[in-house]
Amino acid sequence: MNNGAADSCLLTGSGHGGNVHAFRRRMQASGIIDFSANINPLGPPEWLRGVISRSVEDLGHYPDPECHDLVAAIAAHGGYRPSAIVAANGSTELLYLLTRLLPNRRVVIPVPAYIDYARAARLAGKPVETVPMREDDGFRLDPGLIAARLRPGDLVIIGSPNNPTGALLAAPAILALAGDFPEVDFLIDEAFLDFVPAGEAVGGRRDNVSTLNSLTKFYAIPGLRLGFGVFPEAMAQTLREHLPPWTVNTLAQVIGARALRDREYQEQSRQACLTLRDGLARGLAGFDQIQVFAGAANYLFLRLTGGTDAVRLAGALAAKGILIRRCDNYTGLDSSYARVAVRTAAENARLIATLGEILGNRTATLPARKTASLMFQGTSSNAGKSVLTAALCRILLQDGVRVAPFKAQNMSLNSFVTLQGEEMGRAQVVQAQAARLDPDVRMNPILLKPSSDTGSQVIVRGRPVRNMSVGQYHAYKDEAWAAATACYDSLASEYQAIVLEGAGSPGEVNLKRHDIVNMRMAAYAGSPVLLVGDIDRGGIYASFVGTMEVLAEWERRLIAGFVVNRFRGQASLLAAAHDYVRDYTGREVFGVVPYFHDLDLPEEDSVSFKAGIYRRPQPGQPHVDIAVISLPHISNFTDVEPFLAEPDVHLRVVSRVDDLGTPDALILPGSKNVIGDLRFLRDSGFAARIAALAGKGCAIVGICGGYQLLGREIADPLGLESPAGETVAGLGLLDTVTELKGDKTLLRRTGTHIASALPVAGYEIHHGISTGPLPPALRFDDGSGCGATGNDGRIWGCYLHGIFDEDRFRRHFIDRLLERKGLPAKQTILAPYNLEAAFDRLAARVRASLDMDRIYALLRL
Repeated sequence: MNNGAADSCLLTGSGHGGNVHAFRRRMQASGIIDFSANINPLGPPEWLRGVISRSVEDLGHYPDPECHDLVAAIAAHGGYRPSAIVAANGSTELLYLLTRLLPNRRVVIPVPAYIDYARAARLAGKPVETVPMREDDGFRLDPGLIAARLRPGDLVIIGSPNNPTGALLAAPAILALAGDFPEVDFLIDEAFLDFVPAGEAVGGRRDNVSTLNSLTKFYAIPGLRLGFGVFPEAMAQTLREHLPPWTVNTLAQVIGARALRDREYQEQSRQACLTLRDGLARGLAGFDQIQVFAGAANYLFLRLTGGTDAVRLAGALAAKGILIRRCDNYTGLDSSYARVAVRTAAENARLIATLGEILGNRTATLPARKTASLMFQGTSSNAGKSVLTAALCRILLQDGVRVAPFKAQNMSLNSFVTLQGEEMGRAQVVQAQAARLDPDVRMNPILLKPSSDTGSQVIVRGRPVRNMSVGQYHAYKDEAWAAATACYDSLASEYQAIVLEGAGSPGEVNLKRHDIVNMRMAAYAGSPVLLVGDIDRGGIYASFVGTMEVLAEWERRLIAGFVVNRFRGQASLLAAAHDYVRDYTGREVFGVVPYFHDLDLPEEDSVSFKAGIYRRPQPGQPHVDIAVISLPHISNFTDVEPFLAEPDVHLRVVSRVDDLGTPDALILPGSKNVIGDLRFLRDSGFAARIAALAGKGCAIVGICGGYQLLGREIADPLGLESPAGETVAGLGLLDTVTELKGDKTLLRRTGTHIASALPVAGYEIHHGISTGPLPPALRFDDGSGCGATGNDGRIWGCYLHGIFDEDRFRRHFIDRLLERKGLPAKQTILAPYNLEAAFDRLAARVRASLDMDRIYALLRL
């Protein structure tokens, strides 16, 4: 009940409660932070919107006048007798009615106290006796001071925790006082007691004790107006008889009953508010001019010293977009007192920093400003957030900003080895290249490489930890989170801005509990979020609205707006849809990015690969046909991307044996489970067709896992990819045997392709060691060899990822295929594999598509 519309009106001068709500909506839209409103900083429970949606159809019916379900929930929650409970349209309704109905001759109120206690008493025609609490005692609610003023027939109204001081009078002290004065009625306002860990209610425990309880503050639902009281049964019946019919609306009844059952939210709220309050108190205590009083509620009571006036301070803060509660209109207080609500960590930090600017106090410890950041999250996987992250990295680089990319956790089989021999996701490598940075594992501290439908290899800070099931990884999440935040902090300390990427969708309700990459990471970084949707898939606006609906309130606050991606058409035609989304969610669309047909950038993972992103029409000139088999556990498929730009190459991705045909060359790409993919090749008929192609002179190349598949035998004695001890026969096209080892090879390499004497470069990522009598395909600069070559050089394999990125070697490979086909070799580079031009082209298109002024405003650059 405390801090209702009356308190707000005193701050804003807005008059009636409806105007206050309108005022607060305008404040929220303008970015003003209201530290006068004592609402749970966590916001409403996550289930609230779902309950509202399901309850809308009930709004056409009369509410239950007796509130049976709600009263039953209250009784179960507090251990009360249902006959003692009265639900109402906010506990204020009960306060004003109770003071009129009780026969007490006088009302005694310890002060300072919530203003409506005295107002309700006076409207009921009862004199008010105030009992001042002593400042030198921290405004503690002293039972002895109260007892000294009592006489039979009094009504004592006590707020515990008190508004505005937050002082708590413990339940044993209240019950003892009531026991000492059986002819005095005690009304205890427990509006903020839910915020107190182990807070003990007193309702129903003495015949002369009643309580008022509010659900609106703890559950952050002030607009619903919902409260209840616990009274002696005769008084409860009298109150019910005098209340208007249907005083609690249907929606409030349903939500109240559901809220009281949410024990997890209750405990999270108490712990979060305690932590946030302690942090805010420490920050405020760092100012010489501020005295912070100890309190138990979700707000702090302050006294301004050294000549500082709370009225002037409130005005100065308001000018900077922060509102606090002046307390000069409370009985017993003057203009040196104020009260501030506990809000989120970021908002509390903003208050402390702004106070530092105003008060100029050098002894206060001010929080360091977070590095500028912005996060792209998606309505689904493959919505385009990786590409937009790369684009923004290049745009900021072009504008002179030192920027780096970051993704806390990536799940991908397409990985890369850094110069330090550490493994990270290929997407963050591309983003680093967009920012003209060397790839750094801090940009992707956690990499998950799926090895089965239910398990992945977990790589932390570039090094493999072990294979884990989903359950095992969830148990490991605390360590993973610590690694992710440490890497972020280290990276952010070196750059002006960080562009973060999320994973999948923040709306996956089955995954949110264990999230370390989406909203939890955005909150840690203090990063606003742009939600990206792929309009080419359809359903984008429903996805925007639906995602917002399933987010918790604190998560919704992080969403700054939306980005429509991959649009084919005239953007102006989407205006009505954007208006709808803005009106429904309160967020605007920051831009419409067109569908790009020619990005020429490496793809993040096999989703796009398997969806046909590499599908191209045949060249109009004489060309060679290169087929790539889409293995179930394909990894590092980007090894073949450089062929896409070659004008005399038709690159085909083949997933069915009937589509294989008779290519000029066949490439077996990397695999995260070579034994599983070998079974696929045999069961699907691919193995027999590959053998037939080899006999007809087709060039066959295996990269990493593909190289292992070409050999005679693969052994997995440690059970890394199969039951322990399993050994299987390979395709038998190269005289090699492979054994999967526990240690993982992670190396950057430069060397020479022996047959052509041309330079090659790339990286190795593999567990297998392959041996045999065949000559190696490559010779590295350290003198070691790699791979094997057979059949007059037509069939060969190696472990080097990125081998075809080298323009001269790629052209040599294509020219040999042309010659075998009877076509003239070009003997010149036709399509340099130049990502720089692709990044600049991408940046120009995205810059033209997004509202960059608002992007920079979000970044605060």
